[in-house]
Amino acid sequence: MKRHEYAFARSRREWFKRAAIGGAAMPLLLRDALAARPQPRGMVMIKGEVLVNGSAARAGTPVEPGDSVVTATGAVAVFSVGKDAFLLRQNSELRTSGSALIASMRLLTGKLLSVFGTGPRSITTPTATIGIRGTGIYLEAEAERTYVCTCYGVVDLEASNMPAARETVRTTHHDAPRYVYAHGDMPIKMIEVAPVINHSDAELIMLEALVGREPPFVGTGRQYQDY
Repeated sequence: MKRHEYAFARSRREWFKRAAIGGAAMPLLLRDALAARPQPRGMVMIKGEVLVNGSAARAGTPVEPGDSVVTATGAVAVFSVGKDAFLLRQNSELRTSGSALIASMRLLTGKLLSVFGTGPRSITTPTATIGIRGTGIYLEAEAERTYVCTCYGVVDLEASNMPAARETVRTTHHDAPRYVYAHGDMPIKMIEVAPVINHSDAELIMLEALVGREPPFVGTGRQYQDY
């Protein structure tokens, strides 16, 4: 077995041990997709009502740069585009743009866990602009506040309503979560330290496995966490 195939298989095994989405056992559809060759593309797993470009989606529905994905109450969507993979939780709306690859995204509302291949990406929310440089990231977007956990990698944070409020975050394992606000108190503080919430290492292992990788914390001896 080649090295990259071994790493992919090991990532799958770790996910099989720990997998949970919304507290339930891993759906058989997702397990079968992870075991498939070639690596799955588009919608890999859907729970509940999910729309792609306004139309009802199902497992196997293509997702391309420029598409929008919306999840209803109680819904979850897992999908991949190129070397990027996404887990969109309920009551979320994600819009993408790009040509061959997704270059930028707008998370209008909701919760998104995503992993990215090499190359720059950007995500905007109602309160933040996030420049991504090959990373795993978890977001919760609200009208007045965005939660950003850089699970590993490097991101550049900027408050939308105060571009001078910026921070570059470098992490290896959920080291520096942040809140980015629409408005700051006096004295104004638009970016603030936050706790680690609402996502898991098992989910990151699953997403990276979808695109043939594993998170950098795998094999380091770190204890895997559910937050």
